Amino acid sequence: MEVAQGYSIAFKGLKNGHHDFRFEVGKPLFDAFGNTEVRDCACEVSVGLERAETLLVFDVRITGHVVVACDRCLEDCRIPVDFEGRLMVRFSEEEHEYDGEVLWLVPGEDEVDLAQYIYESIVLSLPYQRVHPEGECDPDMLGRFRIVSDEEFASIEAGAGGEERRGGEWAKLAELRERMEPGGRSSGDDAKD
Repeated sequence: MEVAQGYSIAFKGLKNGHHDFRFEVGKPLFDAFGNTEVRDCACEVSVGLERAETLLVFDVRITGHVVVACDRCLEDCRIPVDFEGRLMVRFSEEEHEYDGEVLWLVPGEDEVDLAQYIYESIVLSLPYQRVHPEGECDPDMLGRFRIVSDEEFASIEAGAGGEERRGGEWAKLAELRERMEPGGRSSGDDAKD
């Protein structure tokens, strides 16, 4: 993944202590991970790396915004992103699973790829419901939707379960079902009636 290369930090030649890095995140990162929800992105990632002999600690701060479809009107909706997280990197010859907090590398590695961490952090920081602030949705699109009250919904349900289901097509389907079920009437029974 070529995009990921832009989010790697080479730590091999760095002295122990604190180091700062900055990245710009745009839509190409989301495209690289196959994300079709995010239409655009403009985020800045600040990374503070604390390097020790056997441990790397990344303090990550992501600020900016992403553009997604509004859940209410389907128009572009700008959602702010403000994320702070910590990623620890440890070294081991044994294979360990990444658990979201600790990333394990073999001792010979010389860089850490933060692309997936940054991508997941942005996606997980987005709210469940993505809507414009009240009054900012496209009024033309909202006009196409009609909210049905509880009373209207109850009357629609009652009408659908009432006379229409007892007669007409529903009655024919019920009769056909009865004939098809084991122990039901056969076509010869109709002639006897």
